[in-house]
Amino acid sequence: MAEERGDVVEQGADDGLFGPTSVTWRVQLEPVLWVAGMRALLLQSLHPQVMRATYQNSALFDPKKAWPRFQRTVGFVGTRTFGTRADVATAASRVRRLHAGLRGTDADGTAIALDDPENLLWVHNAEIDSYVDVARRAGVVDDAEADAYVAESVRAAEVVGLDPAIVPASRAELATYFDRVRPRLRLTDEARRGVGGLLTPQPSAPTGIALTLSSVAAISFSTLPRWARRMYGLPGLPTTDLGVTVALKALYTATTVLPDIPAPPEIARARRLVREARAAG
Repeated sequence: MAEERGDVVEQGADDGLFGPTSVTWRVQLEPVLWVAGMRALLLQSLHPQVMRATYQNSALFDPKKAWPRFQRTVGFVGTRTFGTRADVATAASRVRRLHAGLRGTDADGTAIALDDPENLLWVHNAEIDSYVDVARRAGVVDDAEADAYVAESVRAAEVVGLDPAIVPASRAELATYFDRVRPRLRLTDEARRGVGGLLTPQPSAPTGIALTLSSVAAISFSTLPRWARRMYGLPGLPTTDLGVTVALKALYTATTVLPDIPAPPEIARARRLVREARAAG
């Protein structure tokens, strides 16, 4: 049972929390997951407390600082996923210190702690739900592998200080979690401003990347759950779900025949090891 909840399985010294035989490495290496990353930001924005505190603290909403802030977030996810255990420990310590110092104030004057377990759990679950949903619908993983991915992701939750006992370890547990929190979710003014920034090319980013991110953000809206699309004032129709699933499958198929995108050494190494593991298996 412990292993089903994502406890770390010993692997090579340089393979970090997951390794080349994990579903996590295989999923996170796919370019189609850029859509999932944007979906996660859109979904995370619907939690009023988290969004308010983030808005009050984050450089993400300053156009001049947004791109460097986004790069740091992507870098952390990359280290958490592909870094050595020592790298992960260093990144985890830095992120926990950062979260511990961030406080916001709710509209009624109540203090908001970004490192409150419920707030951290929301951010984690919105991220993992986005990754696993896009990966499954695109055809990167089947249903069993999708559940394995969620179980492995409990390790990622521990990195930011969450107790693994409260973290969903399957898609069914994720669905139960969202059913519980949905009454608390809504589109706030802070969310509108933040999401509006995602849809506008960022002046601090290189031109080509800025336009690409804005296009990906626009596509990502249609991948949200129907109830989340309705909160954004968009149609929550089953036909949208069917159409976007077809589009994700086509995008995934297209990216499999393209050359690898240049990447940092740890990601290039992960690509090689995953291919070797799949060839051997």
